[in-house]
Amino acid sequence: MAADDLLVVGLDLDTGREVHIEDRPMDQWRTLGYRHRESLVCAACFHGLDGTVPGTHVPLIPKGKIGGARRHHFAHPPHMAPPGGHRPETLWHLEAKAQLERWARSLPGVVQVRQEQWTPGRERRADVDVQLADKNRIALEAQSGLITDQLWQHRHRDYAEAGIRDLWFMRPGTALPHVLLAEQTPVCFLDLSDRAVRVVWGRPHTRSGRWWESEDPAVYALHHPPCPGDDLHEETVDLAELGLSAAGLILPESLMRRLADERRRARREADDRRSAEEQQRRRLAAQAASSPDTAPLSSIGPAPRPRPAVAPRTVRPRCAVCGGRLADVLASYGAHVSIRTGDGWMDCLDRPCTPQRPQPIPDTPAHDAPAASWPHAA
Repeated sequence: MAADDLLVVGLDLDTGREVHIEDRPMDQWRTLGYRHRESLVCAACFHGLDGTVPGTHVPLIPKGKIGGARRHHFAHPPHMAPPGGHRPETLWHLEAKAQLERWARSLPGVVQVRQEQWTPGRERRADVDVQLADKNRIALEAQSGLITDQLWQHRHRDYAEAGIRDLWFMRPGTALPHVLLAEQTPVCFLDLSDRAVRVVWGRPHTRSGRWWESEDPAVYALHHPPCPGDDLHEETVDLAELGLSAAGLILPESLMRRLADERRRARREADDRRSAEEQQRRRLAAQAASSPDTAPLSSIGPAPRPRPAVAPRTVRPRCAVCGGRLADVLASYGAHVSIRTGDGWMDCLDRPCTPQRPQPIPDTPAHDAPAASWPHAA
C-alpha cells in the first residue's frame, strides 16, 4: 500500500461531497485548495476523526506531477495535520469509500450512488449506497478492521430486512470474520494503491470416503465463495473489471468461465465414479443370477486382494500294512519290506511291522503263502 498521505480524502465544501484527486484536473483543485479559495478541506478533520473537532477546516494541497514517481494526491499543509496524524484505518476507510463510489458510478445499470446513506428505517447507514435501474439497492461496505461475527450478523440482517444486498470489501491484512465464510458471502480485499480487488476462492476439498456422493461435488474443485475451514486462494482483478447486479458482485468473464470449468470437471468426475459403481453392481447382479448357489451381494465393496499362491503339500507314502510312513526307496513297494521271524513279522530295519488290524499268523511257511496274501516278498 502507498504511504498514508496518499490516502487523504478531500471534502468539497461547495457541494458537500467527499472528493478524490482524480475527480478534477489538478489546476482546478489548486484554485480550491490551500492559500486560494480553501473550499477543499480534509474530510477526516472536518468529520472530527482521530481527535479533531467536528467542522475543523484544514485546506488541502494538491500534489503530484505528470510522470512523477508518486501518483497525484491531497496532503495537509505543514504542521496542520492532527497530532500524530490520521490513523491508517481512518485514511483507508475514507479512500475506500471514494474509490467504491467512483467505481459504482461507472457501471451500467446504476442510476444513483451516495455515500453514508441510511436504510429506510434508519437501522443502518451504508458506506456507499447504490441504486440500480431495476430499483434494487446494494450497500457497499468498506471494512478497515476486524468485525465480530455478531456485529456483522446484525448489519447483514438489517440490510436484508430492508431489501438491500450488502457487499463487503476488507482492508488488506485484516482477519476474515468466520461468519463471512459460514454465510457463503463473497469475500474481497480492496487494494487502494493498485485499485484492485483480491477475490478469495476456496481450494478443492480433500477427496476422501465416498466423496462423489456429496450434495455439491463442485467443492472438490476451486470454488467461490469459499467454505468455512477452506484453504484460501486469491485471484487479483482490477476494480474496473467487476460489476454489480441485484444478485451481488459480478466477476470478470474469464474468472466466471474458469469457475464453471472447475465445477463441470468435478461434477463430471463424480458422475463417472457413480456410473462405474452402477456398472459394477449390475455385473455382479448378473453373475449372481446366473449362479443360483452364489449368495446375492447387498453392497459393493473394494475388490478382494488376491491370496498368495500356496505350494501343494507333499504326500508322503505310507505302508499298506501298518500305516507308518515309508522311506522314499520303499515307495514303489507300497509297504515295508518284511521278513518272517519266530516272533512275528519284521521290516528290513528289524523294526516290527504290525498290521493296523489284527491278522492271524498263517501256519504255512512264508514261502508257501499265497501270493495274494502280501503285496511284497521277503
